[in-house]
Amino acid sequence: MLTLQHIAYLHSNKDLLFDNINLTINRHDKVALIGNNGTGKSTLLKLMAGVVQPSHGSIKVDATPYYVPQLFGQFNNLNVAQALRVDDKLRALREILDGNVTEDNLALLNDDWTIEERCYEALSYWQLNGLDLTQPMQTLSGGQKTKVFLAGIAIHQPDIVLLDEPSNHLDVAGRQALYDFIESSAATLVVVSHDRKLLNLLDQVYELSRRGIAVYGGNYDFYVAQKTIESHALSQDIHSREKALRKAREIERETAERKQKLDARGKKKQEKAGVSRIMMNTLRNSAENSTSRLKSVHTEKIGAISEELSELRKELPDTDKLRFGFDNSALHRGKILFSATDINFGYADQFLWSEALRFQLTSGERIALKGLNGSGKTTLIKIILGELESSQGTVYRADNKSVYIDQDYSLIDNALTVHQQAQRFNVSALQEHEIKIRLNRFLFTKDDWDKSCVALSGGEKMRLMLCCLTIGQQSPDIIVLDEPTNNLDIQSVDILTAAINEYQGTLIVVAHDESFLEEINTGRTITLV
Repeated sequence: MLTLQHIAYLHSNKDLLFDNINLTINRHDKVALIGNNGTGKSTLLKLMAGVVQPSHGSIKVDATPYYVPQLFGQFNNLNVAQALRVDDKLRALREILDGNVTEDNLALLNDDWTIEERCYEALSYWQLNGLDLTQPMQTLSGGQKTKVFLAGIAIHQPDIVLLDEPSNHLDVAGRQALYDFIESSAATLVVVSHDRKLLNLLDQVYELSRRGIAVYGGNYDFYVAQKTIESHALSQDIHSREKALRKAREIERETAERKQKLDARGKKKQEKAGVSRIMMNTLRNSAENSTSRLKSVHTEKIGAISEELSELRKELPDTDKLRFGFDNSALHRGKILFSATDINFGYADQFLWSEALRFQLTSGERIALKGLNGSGKTTLIKIILGELESSQGTVYRADNKSVYIDQDYSLIDNALTVHQQAQRFNVSALQEHEIKIRLNRFLFTKDDWDKSCVALSGGEKMRLMLCCLTIGQQSPDIIVLDEPTNNLDIQSVDILTAAINEYQGTLIVVAHDESFLEEINTGRTITLV
């Protein structure tokens, strides 16, 4: 069992990340921990793992958790065995087999005579055949590093496993191995992920937000269904409050007009009746005080309704607030943008692809580009974009405007502010106020305009990138997305999906996220082998 009681966490600058978090995860539970970027999912997982300590509250676990982090740079100075924390055991085993049977070595080994065999079996399960335990971690790719730590689960056999975005960087085979593990594992699992297929293999969804933890007793599809119901109810509440606000303002206006007419009528009667000047002043002051009190009552009521409406609107998903504005007028559906005839890439007789490639791209197509790591996906993209020439065969490229968007959103210049980045794409000389309108449309308010791009999250960089594309004069003919969902939370993936589905040009997507590929309606697949 894993229990968190009244947990609070403050950043080093004393900013509060979350407060009063309470949750209980029972043995054998399989839990998805989701939430927007910045809500503290990874930090909460680190708290469960004991990597960081809470600012307040207590955490109780009945077993030592095994933690697979999202980032692995801190392990680059270690080898595989050291990163897996089995180097001492392996050294003790080798010394014992060499005849150095000491009490220290026996204590370190702790009768774990199969440790080396288990390590290689575990690495093999994660398609890391031939990987040496002494190999430096810094020589491995992101996907290989993830697989090394996933292999550690079988090696250590923990009762509690904590996974932070485990499907990031994994190819199709790696993801399938992960899904099989999730389904078959008897361990208690807590998983932070935006991979919808993975999330649907888990039994419960815990949503972390600024309001705390909300628990949904089902998989991700169940969660989405419940959120749809909640969203509909929220929309109804907002509509009701908007109607009440309009009614309150109408009543305020009608009451003021009626009071004004009554006061004017009363004044005329008093003048006809010859009421003294002193009495007239007294009556006028009384009328003014009455009007002031009446106005105060209406102002208070309107203010209360407005505040309620404002709070309700804060609960709207960001996808409901965003407004896209791609200008697709220059796109010509069906136009041939690129064709390849028997192309390959390499040197001498060493070619990258087992068979030469023959295909064409037409305007408006949506293509998934697939292949294992090292199959040449990036090379083919560079050939399509004209950054490389094929070693054999012929290509045709129509004059076109293309944009390549990688998972790190490298088109965003970290040295610029949000507003400066937007201005860099202002090739059509939009007015200053129009740039700010576009930034607001993509949820960058006045408080964000001077923020440095280096401080933006993956989701924020993605929104800024989309904003920059709409600031340009025309939509690009081709957009290439290279693993676009890797650094995004679920809501950011939804925003990206909505934007891409409005785009009418040619789309080439390198992604292992099958759910994302389905939602953006990729029509065909090019698979490299």
